[in-house]
Amino acid sequence: MVHELEELPLLPLNTVLFPYAQLQMHVSEERHRQMVRACVEYDRPFGIVLIRPGSDQVQSEPYLVGTAVRIMAVHTYEDGQMDVQVQGERRFRVRELDESRPYLVARVEPLIELEIDETPESEALFFKAREDCQLLVQRRFEQQGFSVRVEFPPDPVALSFTIANLLAIENLEKQRLLETTDTLERLQSLIPIIETQMLENPRPSYARLTGTDLTSWIHPN
Repeated sequence: MVHELEELPLLPLNTVLFPYAQLQMHVSEERHRQMVRACVEYDRPFGIVLIRPGSDQVQSEPYLVGTAVRIMAVHTYEDGQMDVQVQGERRFRVRELDESRPYLVARVEPLIELEIDETPESEALFFKAREDCQLLVQRRFEQQGFSVRVEFPPDPVALSFTIANLLAIENLEKQRLLETTDTLERLQSLIPIIETQMLENPRPSYARLTGTDLTSWIHPN
């Protein structure tokens, strides 16, 4: 299938943003502020791409798969600098780069996820990934003294990106996961990472408290 190329402003960063994830960033360079203003004025998305190692944001060489984002909120300071909140929407692949404008612009095509074969094996994979990550998140909150109930999206693609966004992973591994177009392969890669991080976050031990121990606590209704 041939896709029509879309013109998309690009913001190279030292981070990978997955679809469905949110990011807050501070925008100080005038060229990028100009890009944000144009996107807000015309209600357009822009793309976030990871900078390749060895380059910088002035003369950055980006990876060619990134995530198109929608601007959710902008706060502009008196000196023109901005705090911008964005939401990841969809992935794209860069086919052409245009460096002749004040900010980087690309012609991109969508990165299409492969269809999922619904089998008992794939359902078991979805269940394990969801349950393992729920347990990991719960343990992290328990270590801070909180008890939480974690809900993940039922859609397998959204599930895979939500889990990838929650885990502490190096940018190069995140980029590989972003470029992967097979949901099952992405989840199979994530499960060992979840299991490793669970070993690093063991369940905390608790001591039984008496009524006297609890007298200083506030109990809201």
